[in-house]
Amino acid sequence: MTEKKPQQLAHFDPPVFYTATGVLLLLVAFAVMFPQTATTFFEQMQAWVVDYWSWYYVLVVAIILICVLVIGLSSLGSVKLGPEHVEPDYGFGSWFAMLFSAGMGIGLLFFGVAEPVMHYLNPPVGDTGTVEAARQAMVLTFFHWGFHAWAIYAIVAMILAYFSYRHNLPLTLRSALYPMIGERVHGPIGHAVDIFAIVGTVCGVATTLGYGVLQINSGLNHLFGLPVGSGVQVVLIIVTTILATISVVLGLDAGIKRLSQLNMTLAGILLFMVLLLGSTVYLLQAFVQNFGNYLSVIVNKTFNLYAYQPTDWLGGWTILYWGWWMSWSPFVGLFIARISRGRTIREFVMGAMLVPAAVTLLWMTFFGNSAIHMILDQGLTQLGEVVAKDQSVALFQFLEQFPFSSVFSFVAVLMVIVFFVTSADSGALVVNMLSSHGRDDTPLWQRIFWCFLIGAVAIALLLAGGLASLQTAVIVSALPFSAILLVAIYGLIKALRLDTMKQVSRHAPVAPISARNPVVWQRRLKNALQLPTLAEVHEFIHDVGKPSLEEFAEEMRKSGYTATVTEGENHYVELEVLHGEELSFIYGLQPKATLKPETDNPDKVLDDSRDDGSSDVYFRADVHLFEGGQDYDVMGWTKDQILTDMVSQYERHLQYLHTLR
Repeated sequence: MTEKKPQQLAHFDPPVFYTATGVLLLLVAFAVMFPQTATTFFEQMQAWVVDYWSWYYVLVVAIILICVLVIGLSSLGSVKLGPEHVEPDYGFGSWFAMLFSAGMGIGLLFFGVAEPVMHYLNPPVGDTGTVEAARQAMVLTFFHWGFHAWAIYAIVAMILAYFSYRHNLPLTLRSALYPMIGERVHGPIGHAVDIFAIVGTVCGVATTLGYGVLQINSGLNHLFGLPVGSGVQVVLIIVTTILATISVVLGLDAGIKRLSQLNMTLAGILLFMVLLLGSTVYLLQAFVQNFGNYLSVIVNKTFNLYAYQPTDWLGGWTILYWGWWMSWSPFVGLFIARISRGRTIREFVMGAMLVPAAVTLLWMTFFGNSAIHMILDQGLTQLGEVVAKDQSVALFQFLEQFPFSSVFSFVAVLMVIVFFVTSADSGALVVNMLSSHGRDDTPLWQRIFWCFLIGAVAIALLLAGGLASLQTAVIVSALPFSAILLVAIYGLIKALRLDTMKQVSRHAPVAPISARNPVVWQRRLKNALQLPTLAEVHEFIHDVGKPSLEEFAEEMRKSGYTATVTEGENHYVELEVLHGEELSFIYGLQPKATLKPETDNPDKVLDDSRDDGSSDVYFRADVHLFEGGQDYDVMGWTKDQILTDMVSQYERHLQYLHTLR
C-alpha cells in the first residue's frame, strides 16, 4: 500500500484542486446567500462589457474564425495532432457524435424552435411578422449557431491537442501558454489558468443543468402532467447526476460514447420525421436559401455593431452568445481535444467545425422554419405567444402540430435527458483532467466527486435563484479569457510554422544509401520476399540495429555531444543526441506488425508486441524520430546502411535547427 500511495497522489494537483473547490464554494455561497446583490453586481458588469467592449468581442471572434480557416486550409493543416504514426482513437461517427453532444446538443433542443421565432417576433431592425422578418430571423440564427461558435471550440481544442499530443505537455489549459512562458506553465501562472478553467466549466455546466431541467420538467408536464416546481426540478437534477455518475464509472468508451451515439440516432429520427411530416419541399428550399443568405452576409454580420442604428438587441443576443461560447470553450475544447488524438489539423477543422456547423444549420432550418411557417402562413399565432411567454415549452408546443406528437415529445424529452447526462459526464471528465495534470487515469472517487459537485452547485443555485447571476458571471469571464486565447493562437501558429518547416527539411536532398557489397541488394530482396517474423525482427534490432546506434552515439561523444542509447519495451532501441536548449535528435528502431499483401483478413487487429503465428501478419523494423514513426522499414539493412540513414536524418535535423536560428 505504501508503494501505491505516491502514485495516487501524483494524479492529484493540490494547488489546483483545493483552490478551485474553494473558489467555487465561495462563488456559489455569494450567489445563494445574497442572490439579489449578486444578480445586480453581475448585471452591471455585463452592461459594462456590452457598452464598452462589444467591438472587442466582435473582433476577437472574427479573428478566431479567420485563423481556424487559414490554419485548416493552408499547409499547416497537414500537421497531425499526435505522432506521425498514430491513428485516430475513434472512428468518425463516434468522434462526431461525442463532440456534437458536448458542444451543441442541448442547445438545439432548447433553441431550435424558440430562437428563430423570437427573432421573427422581435427583429433587430425592420417590422415584425413579415416575410423579411422571417428571412432575417433564420440568417441571425445561422449566424449565432454556425461557423463562429464552432470555430471558438475548434481553436481551443486544436491548441490543447497540438501541444499535448505533439509536444508531450499536459492536456490542460495551461499548455496553451507554453510558447509564451515556457516551463513557467508548471508554476503559479499555470495553476491560475487551470483554476480559471475549472471554475468556468463547473459554473457553465451547473447553470446549463439548472436551466435545462426546466425544459425536462415542462416536457414531462406536457406528457404526463408532472407538476412544474422547484421540488420536482431538484429531483430531476439528482437523477441526472446519478446517471452521469454511472456513465463516469463506465468510462469514456462505454459511457459518453454510447450515450452520444444513442442521442445522434434519436436526433436523426426526430429531424427526419419533422422533414417528412412537415412541408418537405419548402424546408429543403428554405435550407438552401438560408445557407446562401448566411454565406452572402457572413462578413457583414461578423463585423456589424449597429453603430449607425443603436439598439439593445446586439448586447442581448450576439455579444451574449460570443461570451457564452468563449466561456464554454475551455470545457468543450478540452473534451474535443481528448477524443481527437491522431487526426490531422485539416481533418480536425473539417470534422470539428464545418460538419457540425452544417448539421446545426440543418436542424435550425427544419425546426425554426417549420415554426415560422406555422405562424406566418398557417395562422398559428398561439405558437408565437407560447414561445414569447416560456421558451422551455416551445419545442413541445411545436411538436403538438404533428401526428404522433406524444411519441415525438417523449423522444425529445429522452434526448434532453441524455444530452444533460453527457454534459455532466463530460464536464466531470474535463474538470478532473484539469485538476490532475491532464491525466484521466485517476482514482474513481475524483471523477465521482466532480460529478456530484456539479449537481450540487446546480441544485443550490436553482433553489436560491442564483442561476441568472452565475450565468452572467461566466459570460463576463470571457473578457479576460479572450486575451489569453489570442496569445495562445499566436503561439500555436508560431509552433505550427516551425513544425511544417521541419517537415520540409526532412525532404531536403541527402546522400543516398550506398551498397558497395554486390550481394546486399540480393539479401534485401530475399528478406522482403520472406516477410520476417517478430523473433527475426527482434534479432535484427539486437544484432545490427542497436550496435549501429551505439557506434553513432560513440562518434557523437567524441565530438563533445551527450548521446545515449536506451532499450525499451518490445526491443525498442532509441538514440538521443542532446543539443542544449534546442530540440534533441531522436532515432529509434521499433518492431511493427503489418498485414501481408492480399491477406484474407483485412480487419485483423495487429499487435506490435507479440506474434500470434498468423499467416496474415509479418513484422518490420520501423524508424522512429521525435515526431513518431516514419513509416519506412530498415529490416535487412547492413550496419553501414543504417549508419548512413542516421547521418541523413541527422543532417535533416540540423537543417531544421538552422531554420529556427
